Amino acid sequence: MSDAYDVLARIRASRGGPAPAVERCEMCTEPITERHQHVVNVDARQLMCVCRGCYLLFTDATAELRFRAVPDRWLTFPDFGLGHREWQLLQIPVGLAFFFRNSAVNHVVAFYPGPAGATESELDLTAWDGVRDADRRVDLLADDTEALLVRVPDDETRPPECHLVPIDACYEFVGRLRQLWRGFDGGQQVREYVDDFFDEVRARGKVVVPCQS
Repeated sequence: MSDAYDVLARIRASRGGPAPAVERCEMCTEPITERHQHVVNVDARQLMCVCRGCYLLFTDATAELRFRAVPDRWLTFPDFGLGHREWQLLQIPVGLAFFFRNSAVNHVVAFYPGPAGATESELDLTAWDGVRDADRRVDLLADDTEALLVRVPDDETRPPECHLVPIDACYEFVGRLRQLWRGFDGGQQVREYVDDFFDEVRARGKVVVPCQS
């Protein structure tokens, strides 16, 4: 599913061309500002730009609804139970990916960035179960709307960096990388943007320490 939650099409469709005079809620057509909230259409696997009123209709994470509001929650997981060896078992070809539980298929899916945008990885669910068993903070993720964002440094003496972030932030992040990507490895602009983005994630994230067994 290389076009899941196609942020470039759904959130920033007007970039690169003339902007509409007024952006409108995709549910009720009320005018909305550039900084607005999103809901996930679970069945269609899409993000929708919505007004505050429509957003509030779908904030109950326990309700079985077709739409789910994307919460504004940012958490940081220090000492996460994922090392370089465990990362290799997940068979993700780059050191950057995000994971979320897709309720439509009833399991966790993984995406990584590249020149084509967000690419779905053939996630080894057995390997993922090992990550979950090692660190139960994974269970804090809300289905469909929150993701575990992981950055794995090339230096194996440094541990992977793990954060819980809103799913729309992940797709906007990947969409921006796609715009900046140059050459085989993305280029200097991409590397600088990734550093800046993770600085922001760390600044916004509330630290959640590992559970003591």
